[in-house]
Amino acid sequence: MQIIRNNSQDPISISNWRWACFLDETIKAFSTFQTRPYQIDNDFLFRESFFGSSSNPKKVILETWGLKMEKIRQARCACLQAGEITSVMNLVISPLNNYDLPFFGADFVTLPNGHLIALDLQPALKDDITHTQHVWNKLKPIHAHWQSKIPSGGDIPSDARQYFSPAFLWSRIPLGEEGDNLITKTIKPAFDEYLNCFFDLLRDAKITSKERSFQLLNGQKKYMRYRAEKDPARGMLRSFFGEVWTESYINNILFDLK
Repeated sequence: MQIIRNNSQDPISISNWRWACFLDETIKAFSTFQTRPYQIDNDFLFRESFFGSSSNPKKVILETWGLKMEKIRQARCACLQAGEITSVMNLVISPLNNYDLPFFGADFVTLPNGHLIALDLQPALKDDITHTQHVWNKLKPIHAHWQSKIPSGGDIPSDARQYFSPAFLWSRIPLGEEGDNLITKTIKPAFDEYLNCFFDLLRDAKITSKERSFQLLNGQKKYMRYRAEKDPARGMLRSFFGEVWTESYINNILFDLK
C-alpha cells in the first residue's frame, strides 16, 4: 500500500534505508531555521515499482524530501531503496543566487559491488577566487583529514572537474563489515563536518550585488544543466520507473534550475 506524503518535508518512510541517519542529520541542521516545503508533485514525493521475475518480484521505493528558506532556493534529497540491490541518497542544497555560496552535494550509492561515496561543497564559479577561496580555506583541512582514512574513488572525468572543489571527498568502499565500519566511523563524521562547514558559510553569507547575482545564476544554471545531462542514475531510474517519469524527475525536480 502506498504511503501518503502530503508535502516534501513529511518524513521519509522507507524501512531499513541505509542512509537514513545522514538525512536525519541534514534535517536537524535545518531545524533552527524557518523552512517551508519545496513544491514537489505527489508523483515524485513517493514512487513504488517492482523488478525481477514475476514469481519473485522485488520492490523499489523512491521518496523525495525537500525544503526552501531564506538563502536556500532548494534543498532536496532523493531517497531510493531497491531491496538488497541498491540504496541511494542524492542530496543537493542549492543556495539562492544572490548569496555567494557553493552547492552542498552528497551522493551515496550502494551497489552489488560496493559503496560509492561523493561529498563536496561544489562551486558555481570555480575560477572565481571571491566565490571559492574562503570556502576552500575552511574545507581543505577537513578533506585532508577524512580522505586519508578511506580509499580513493579513482579519477573523475575531465569535463566534470570544473564542478568539484579541491576538497571533493570521493571513495569506493567495500560491502560487508569493513564498509559498514567505514560508513559509521568515517563517512558519517566527515559528512557532519562538511555539513557544518556549509551551514557556517550560510549563516555568514551576505546579499550580493545584482551584477554578482547574475554571474552566480549563470554558474548555477551551468552546473544544473551538467548534472541533469550527466546524471549517472538515469539508466537505473529508467529501468525502475520508465523513461518519461525519469526524465521529468531529473529535469523538473532534481536539477530544476533552468
